[in-house]
Amino acid sequence: MLMVFESGTPIELSFADLMKYHGTEFPGGVAHVYCAVRHAVSLFGTVERREVTVRTAFPGPGGRDAIEMALRAVTGDRFTVVPELAATERGPVLARYVWEFTYRDRTVLLRLRDAGFVTAEFIELGARRDRDAADNARLTVLKQEMTDRLLAGAVGEVYEEVSPPTR
Repeated sequence: MLMVFESGTPIELSFADLMKYHGTEFPGGVAHVYCAVRHAVSLFGTVERREVTVRTAFPGPGGRDAIEMALRAVTGDRFTVVPELAATERGPVLARYVWEFTYRDRTVLLRLRDAGFVTAEFIELGARRDRDAADNARLTVLKQEMTDRLLAGAVGEVYEEVSPPTR
């Protein structure tokens, strides 16, 4: 479970809760956010959700929707997709899975661990614009497999903290 607070009142959110807000199309993006936000909260301690600012290299709609439901950061204008945050030196499979969370006076930078959570096949197939029905069916399977791998990891096993960039 993910626990955030709003005006001192605890709000528990499960992955299933975030999926109800998002829908069904991008479960992997929702799972990435669920794992990353849980990790960030574990490092910050108790967080007031409307005080967290998020910057990421991840542009996916599942991620955006999950950030909005968990932290209300999209409507609060505290969510920004920053392509320059991508860790391009890590290659196309890992590059965009970078999340920077700021809560009050502390910033935490998280990146996906290089542990097979995301596959090259998923990245390549997802980027193709000429997919046919069989490709789309395969992509759906790959999305669910990735989601399952992400959700099987404990807090701290999926994302790792790295030194925040200097601004």
